[in-house]
Amino acid sequence: MNVEIKNIFADLPQQIGAEDFFRLFQSGSTNVERIVSRSHCSPPDFWYDEPEDEWVIVLRGHATLDFEKGESVELETGDYLTIPRHVRHRVARTSEETVWLAVHSK
Repeated sequence: MNVEIKNIFADLPQQIGAEDFFRLFQSGSTNVERIVSRSHCSPPDFWYDEPEDEWVIVLRGHATLDFEKGESVELETGDYLTIPRHVRHRVARTSEETVWLAVHSK
């Protein structure tokens, strides 16, 4: 067995116009991705409506998520939450460099 160690903060994109999604792992019904946001917000009137549950943690930076039913949450480094499938949400704002880990599970 050849074990390869990688670092989640390696090779972060420096100049991006939108959020950068990088798949770290996928198996069966589970998908793990790193998301890099740089002062990002979702377009007006855009809502994520994921077909599976999503667990997210902010590894670096901070972010605000808005939910369609009017709730907003502030996430700081180390904060995490689960967003149930089909709960519409959007990124209201992020810091200059926010690194997330997202796990999608059916």
